[in-house]
Amino acid sequence: MRDVLKVGYLGGTFDPPHLGHEIVAREALYQLGLDRVMWLITPDPPHKGSKEITPIQFRLDMLNLVIDRAVEFLLSDIDLQRSPPYFAADSVEIIARQEPDVDLVYIIGGDSLQDLPGWFEPDRFVAAIDQLAVAPRPGYDPDLAGLIKAVPGLKEKTVFLSDISMEISSKLIRSRIQQGAPFDHFLIPEVANYIRENQLYR
Repeated sequence: MRDVLKVGYLGGTFDPPHLGHEIVAREALYQLGLDRVMWLITPDPPHKGSKEITPIQFRLDMLNLVIDRAVEFLLSDIDLQRSPPYFAADSVEIIARQEPDVDLVYIIGGDSLQDLPGWFEPDRFVAAIDQLAVAPRPGYDPDLAGLIKAVPGLKEKTVFLSDISMEISSKLIRSRIQQGAPFDHFLIPEVANYIRENQLYR
């Protein structure tokens, strides 16, 4: 029996949370033997710039509908309890301080891995986590050699999830809703209904 909990953190704006997010979370649980996945919602992500973000309460409501689908899913309020800017390096350092006896596994997509050198102090981010789990995304083929050279410690901590090849994005869903195109199949029914009831993304 393991004494140390292995906890995954899946960060994002979740605007809206979709099936791709849930698939990645469930596969990380299974493939990496995680004890739970914490969904780390960011109120106002710094990389979004001036782009309009759906108010946090709507995003929280939708995310909780997804979290309710698995006992291993929990909400992380780390960024909800602090002031901006919400850099991942700061978030994981806070988590590491609060839970020093937990193996911290941060979960990202292949697109985010590709962009990692442009994150705020990526070396500090990598130093604070125990493992970086990457879900490959179609159309993204990160230059691993270049990334390892640019971000110290990355090689030793990176693991790739397998059997995941699905291109779903929140941006795509928002665009389809604006166009009046079908979008339900990208979401759990409860989130699709919530979007309709609150007339989001129109």
